This record gives sequence, C-alpha cells and structure tokens, in this order.
Amino acid sequence: MKKYHILLIAILTTFSSCVENPNVTEETYLTTPDATNSWVVGLKRKIALMLNATVVNMEILSDNYFNNYSQYSKVFDKLQIDYFDVDVNNIQSNIHQVRSMAQFGLDKVIPSDPTTTPSQKAYMYFALAYSHLLAGELFIGLPATERGEVLSWEKHLELAIKNFDEAIKLEPDAELISAYRLFIARAYYRLGDASNAVAYAEMVKDKRSLVYEVEFDGVNGVSNEMQNAVYGSLPNRLAPLPRLDFLDPKYYYEGTSSTDQKSMAILKVEEAYLIIAEAQASNNQLVPAQATLQDLLDVVNMRPVALVDDSKEKRDGGNNKNYPLAEVDVKFDGNDNSPKQGYVLNRQNGKIPVYTVSGTKVTAGDIAAATAQDELLYIIYRLRQEIFMAEGRRVSDLGIRLSVSQNEEMSNPNVNDSHIKAQVPAFIPKDLDMDAFTYDKENGLVTMKYDMNKVLIENKTSPFIVPFIK
Repeated sequence: MKKYHILLIAILTTFSSCVENPNVTEETYLTTPDATNSWVVGLKRKIALMLNATVVNMEILSDNYFNNYSQYSKVFDKLQIDYFDVDVNNIQSNIHQVRSMAQFGLDKVIPSDPTTTPSQKAYMYFALAYSHLLAGELFIGLPATERGEVLSWEKHLELAIKNFDEAIKLEPDAELISAYRLFIARAYYRLGDASNAVAYAEMVKDKRSLVYEVEFDGVNGVSNEMQNAVYGSLPNRLAPLPRLDFLDPKYYYEGTSSTDQKSMAILKVEEAYLIIAEAQASNNQLVPAQATLQDLLDVVNMRPVALVDDSKEKRDGGNNKNYPLAEVDVKFDGNDNSPKQGYVLNRQNGKIPVYTVSGTKVTAGDIAAATAQDELLYIIYRLRQEIFMAEGRRVSDLGIRLSVSQNEEMSNPNVNDSHIKAQVPAFIPKDLDMDAFTYDKENGLVTMKYDMNKVLIENKTSPFIVPFIK
C-alpha cells in the first residue's frame, strides 16, 4: 500500500507569527540556509497538532464516541457548543495557525530561499488549502486573515479548492496530485456540487491504495491524541457507541506509546467511491450506485487488519459503566427487527481485529438488498460513519458546525452576534441522546436509542446535510 506520510522531525528554531523565539528574528530565519525545508517540517508538525486539537473533540461531539470520564470535553457529548468554550477556541486557533504558517511560507520564506523546490511550494499550498478545508467543514465561518472579515464556510471551501489547484500545478509526484484532486472532490462534495465532486472523484478512484496520512512523533512531543483517547489512557478512554464497538481502537501501540505512534488518515480513496455512489443514489441511478458501493467494499476489504491485545479495556469509566463487554446482539434502534451479531467484541478472549485504515460491517448482501433511494443513502451514510471512524469527519455529516470563538470575537470587530452561535440542526437529538442505549444483560441485547443514519435520511432535504439532495 502506498501511503504519503507527513513526517515529524524535531525543529529547534522555527519562526512564525504564532510562536516567537526571541533568539531568532524574522530576518535571521529568512537568511538561514535551507529555510524552506525547515519551514515545511515545522508546518507538518503544526498540522499534526491541529489534528490533535480537532479530532478527539469532533469524535466526542458526534455519535461515534462518548467521553466516559476522560480528560476531554465534558459538554460536547451534550451538544453544548459555547463560543466561549476553551476547546472551540483551541480548534479555531490551531486552524488559524496552520493557515498563517502556510501563508507566511508562501509570502516570505520561499522568496528568500533560492533552493526551494516545486514540491515544497506545493506542500505549502496544500497546507493552506487544508486549513481552509477544515474551516469550511467544521465552522459556520471564520476569518481568513488576522482580525479580518468572517468568511462563510462556503467561501473557505472555495479557497481550499483554489489552493489545492495551485498545489497540483507545482507538484511533480503523480500520487500526490491524485490526493490533492480527491481533497478537491471532498470540498465540492460539501458544497453540494455533484458534477465537480464526481468529476474529481472519477480521476482518482482507480488509485485503490491511495491513503494520505499524518504521522505523529511521541519522542518529540507530538503524540497522536486520538490514540491516547482510545487506547493509551486508562481507565478514562473514550467509549464508542456499541454498534461501532468493532471499530475501536483504530489506533494502538505495541511496546511503549512514545515509540509507537500510529498515523492518521486524513484522506483515502474510499471517499471517491462514496462521493460517486451518493451522487448516483441522489439522482436515482440506483443500480450504478449499487455497483459503485460493491467496488468500494473491495477497497475496504483489502485494507490491513491488525490483531491487537485490548484486554485492558473494561469500558469502566466513571460516567457510564453499562457498556457491554461480551459478544451481544445489537439493535440499531428500538424499531430494528433484526438484531445483529459481531458488533460488540469480547476483548478478554484473545486479540481482536483492528481496522487501521477502514473497516465496515456493511456487506455485499446489504447493498444488493437496498433497492430504493433512501435505502441506498442509508447504506452510504453507514459506510461513511464506519470508514471515517476516529478521524473527526462525522460531525460534518450530522450538519453540526462550531461558532467563531470568544477570543476572536473580543479581538476582531468584524465578528457579530450571528457568528457566535453554533449550528446544530433541530433534528439532532440533544442531551446525550445520540450516545444513549439500553443493555438487557439477561437476554444479551443492546439497543441504541437512535439510529442516526436513519435520522439523517429521514431529514435528507435539510440544507445542513446530504449535500446532493436539493
């Protein structure tokens, strides 16, 4: 499998508008030999830190994980998203820092360094684009400059597309070009532009091994925080919704955590198939959509599976001790008449399978049986949830968006009252209900309170979700 890793190397002196070293002035840094290379290394490190700030919080905010007495947000599970929340500010700040570093690299570092390569410049455009992509996916709007106008999420996605295009023009590596094209498809998807999203997805769907990953470095202080949340931290781990138990943990370590930090996929070719299939289903091209999804299963089934000792996992955090620990039947909601097996694992019976890139319980039979539009869309959103598990992507599918933070509001006169209220669609259950379930221990049956993918399809015409349905 060919992967593109963002390598993290300790950087001793990095100047940026976000972190100032009094011993290194801007002028000194810009005249340092190989300044572009060191700037790119620092930028890659900053992207990893940005993911640490976003992914854990987005997983808690969604129906994927419940914060079962851990050190993370205590209110996101309740869908309490306050503009003065420290996590809202931290997420926004990290996105801004990546954008600022990338722009500084393009405006200042590259013009001062004649040794800059096209690939290095392309990477800076990629980083700039990726910061806009996350701003467009996660927020109702954000400034794109210091104390600047608050741009809509749509505008951020348009800027992401523009900068990914610039990266493509410069990048000599064909596989990286494919990755940047898929990022563009992802941005067009969220904008609801099916024509362009599908066009870019079609360009890369045959790159079946394509994965773009961020690597972490525990030795130099950039550990994968999601790995800590789902595997390293005891007894306070995040707990997955029981019907997603089989996908936890996506990240783990063998030996010591500092020397075995697992990478995180921020893009993979599975997304191309999901985009194409959703466009087909939304246009009532049901048989082609089924064929696309069958091809997707082939890709998922070729992804690596590790066998991991997770026997220390007891799901015994302080907030909810009712998680099943043995193999039990699972009902997706109270109206589910077909209890399912294999979703909850007994972690005391030996090593468990871990899907390090993508996994799903959706089968070829499930796809073949989905012969109506809503049935296929439901399968697609189940696949999206399972394939992107523990990657911070689910909140966008739920239509949830963060507000501009209080720190920004206090320093930026362009922020007004319309910017400081988060977007939570009315059909999203509040007060821990997305994570709620009952456990009938006597009969070995777990029942989710809500099947959120069913809720999404029931509300598919909402402007907040299912972007290809108008």
